[in-house]
Amino acid sequence: MMQELTEAPGVPGQEGVVRRIMQRYLEPLGEIVTDNLGSIACRKVGSVSDGPVIMMAGHMDEIGFMVTRITEQGFLKFQTLGGWLEHVMLAQRVQVYGRHGPVIGVIGSKPPHVLEPEDRKKLVQRKEMFIDIGASSAEEVESWGIQPSDPIVPVCPFTVMRNEKLLMAKAWDNRFGCALVLAVLERIKEEDHPNVVYGVGHVQEEVGLRGATTMSNLIGPDIGFAFDTGIAGDMPGVDPDRARGVLGKGPDIILYDASMIPHRGLRNLVIDTAKEHDIPVQIDCISAGGTDAGRIHLSGHGVPSLTMGIPVRYIHTHASILNIDDFHHAVELVVQVLKRLDAETVQKLKESLAPEA
Repeated sequence: MMQELTEAPGVPGQEGVVRRIMQRYLEPLGEIVTDNLGSIACRKVGSVSDGPVIMMAGHMDEIGFMVTRITEQGFLKFQTLGGWLEHVMLAQRVQVYGRHGPVIGVIGSKPPHVLEPEDRKKLVQRKEMFIDIGASSAEEVESWGIQPSDPIVPVCPFTVMRNEKLLMAKAWDNRFGCALVLAVLERIKEEDHPNVVYGVGHVQEEVGLRGATTMSNLIGPDIGFAFDTGIAGDMPGVDPDRARGVLGKGPDIILYDASMIPHRGLRNLVIDTAKEHDIPVQIDCISAGGTDAGRIHLSGHGVPSLTMGIPVRYIHTHASILNIDDFHHAVELVVQVLKRLDAETVQKLKESLAPEA
């Protein structure tokens, strides 16, 4: 499942392949619900048919690029989709998805031999970059079925590393969240839970949390969870005040991001549940960037919400790494939290928005 999800192409606005994979896994688990942007959900009714509505969501899109112009020489100019740093883009392999299927290419990089010494120290701007697909003219590019607005997807095959608990792939942000949705829904087939759960795959998170907006309006949740990647800081040069996540130390509970301040009561319930079931958890903040919870919590009259995830190294690049133990602990934690979210508990959470004096 993880290999299918991560190797599938799905830049913002072009998530169709990922959606079809999600639908195939979701259909045996409950009723399928969709919106008009391309997001998909599975509705799973628990032991109380009119219980509180719990929305748990991962986003299907990944960061990527889009063709904006074809040069006379057959090179592609492009626009970023989602947050990229120029540092990590040059000389990376990509696939361009045109009318006739994918075409392999590389983001061109000048060799040091042709650069002046001062130019070697400069950061190459995205507007100066181009993609080489091996074409010799604009006409040849067009004959291959490629045109402006076609999606461009990073290349990184799903790889089990020498330490078999570590998995490297593109798009862990956020096919991890999609996999977590599927795994939790599979588990609660055999578990008693007092609510109505919607497991959701959102579109277009990386360009403005758009699918979360439309699906929240459609579902009308009482409680919202965004499943998204945390930022692992267990690498050279990262200050723990910037990123505290460590691979293998358990799921992340995000205390703050740029789109939302989480609900304290819901945060406490999740942390208390982890302690009760001896599930390791980590606490972190994300000072820049947001998650789908940023839109879920603003839907309707307001929804107590929280972002949960696992730490991942090197997100928003071509290749990132997670620890499968963190994933399994996240599944167990979410299942145990769902069991506690009955009507009485949800009502108390809604009534406890302000801290006690």
